[in-house]
Amino acid sequence: MPMEQREDVVIVGAGVIGLASALALLESGRSVRVIDAGRVGGGSSHGNCGTITPSHAPPLAAPGVVLRALRWMLTPDAPLYVAPRFDPALWSWLLRFAVRCNDRDWRSSARAKSAILNDSRDRLADWVRDYDLACEFAHSGEDYVFRDPHEFEHFQDEVGFLRELGVRVDIVDGRTYEMMEPALKPGVAGAIRFDGDAVLRPDRYVGELARVVRARGGTIVEHCAFTGVREDGGGVRVSTAQGDIPAREMVMALGAWSPKLADAIGAPALKGAIQPGKGYSITYSTPSRVPRRPLVLRERQVCVTAWDSGFRLGSTMEFSGYDDTLNPRRLAALERGAAEYLHEPYGAQKQEQWFGWRPMSCDDVPIIGRVPGNDRVIVATGHGMMGVSMSAATGQLVADLVAGRRPDLDPAPYAIERFS
Repeated sequence: MPMEQREDVVIVGAGVIGLASALALLESGRSVRVIDAGRVGGGSSHGNCGTITPSHAPPLAAPGVVLRALRWMLTPDAPLYVAPRFDPALWSWLLRFAVRCNDRDWRSSARAKSAILNDSRDRLADWVRDYDLACEFAHSGEDYVFRDPHEFEHFQDEVGFLRELGVRVDIVDGRTYEMMEPALKPGVAGAIRFDGDAVLRPDRYVGELARVVRARGGTIVEHCAFTGVREDGGGVRVSTAQGDIPAREMVMALGAWSPKLADAIGAPALKGAIQPGKGYSITYSTPSRVPRRPLVLRERQVCVTAWDSGFRLGSTMEFSGYDDTLNPRRLAALERGAAEYLHEPYGAQKQEQWFGWRPMSCDDVPIIGRVPGNDRVIVATGHGMMGVSMSAATGQLVADLVAGRRPDLDPAPYAIERFS
């Protein structure tokens, strides 16, 4: 296939971050080619619960999380599970993660996440309108539901800080919430409601991004694996399984695969900064009684989303490297958790069982910026569970960095240099 035409930007990775970056770059007047070793949206973009969540600014690296994870190591279906094994890279990452599990770093990471989540929430709604993205987007809000009064009371300690971050938060007692949400079984201790959150169907969103990228002149090449990049005069030469592509700049948006190709772009810091965090979901036909808004069933850490086209249970966090098995025990935990809360926890037909690796940075903040010593390569990775939620803001930040203009979003908290 002829590839000698010099693109302005080659993007490695056709997931939600790569395609959002492609769209923003095209809108700023750049020519773009997106390549992927697999297919469009074949990674963690596909099967998550599709919630757009400024409410999720607090990072996973929180006080007490390490002790909880250690207690759960012998519970393979726990919401947060570290598979016991000899893996020096994982244990090095966990040590860096553990160091961040204090109140000061927790707040710092939350502020960085909040900035990009809030920017992306507004920008994504504009994209849906302006590009007519058919992805079942809705200004739905989202609710955290608690059955344990102690857990409900404990979470309220975060409410003041969330409000400082601009998150709209309401606290509702259990009896009132049961009347508001008839899909739930009796026994609700209370709920935290986030009216600023939204929802979409993520696989359709990614598909629509790909459609718009192509319609605006971008090229997407599937089954074209990236193997390396080198300087080439006034630009770079991107090596792939289908030959070399000359370009002025390259963006690496490889998600959980970033550590494996860190040396290929001269960014060894990525190897210690990111681990794959395995998430699961099950998609069903729609039950007759579904929640009115997306829910997080807090004690079980199960996310529940209903669209016109289906019903999904998802979440869990498993650190088991690049294990590619679909663990039936963890899938069953999603169903058991939903059954504790919902009158109809799943639909009659099971349409898909899925897992995907999320790119978890050790501070739970994305990594976006130019590679030190390799200024023509930009990384956009480490979005953890928030790739869809952060996609539009990340795309715009990448486009601003390429254009050399002052971004609306301060890029400093996301720079790779923080891991050097």
